[in-house]
Amino acid sequence: METHRKPKTLIDLEKLNTLGVEGCPACGRKFEFGEVVVSACGNWEGQKYIHEDEATFDQETNTYYDRRYYEAMKESSG
Repeated sequence: METHRKPKTLIDLEKLNTLGVEGCPACGRKFEFGEVVVSACGNWEGQKYIHEDEATFDQETNTYYDRRYYEAMKESSG
């Protein structure tokens, strides 16, 4: 069975104005125009946009996770 990844998003001017103030919750860096982000779960409530290179995609749940959060989650369960 083939799973499909959730869509990736490019930071446009609207998203930059909205997300630019708080920055990436996974790494703390500010978002820049044209960067690729994904909606991911992590050490925060709900899903938030993070830099694609800070994310891990889990095919079982069809969800992106903050990679550090995902690694800790897998270590604690396994």
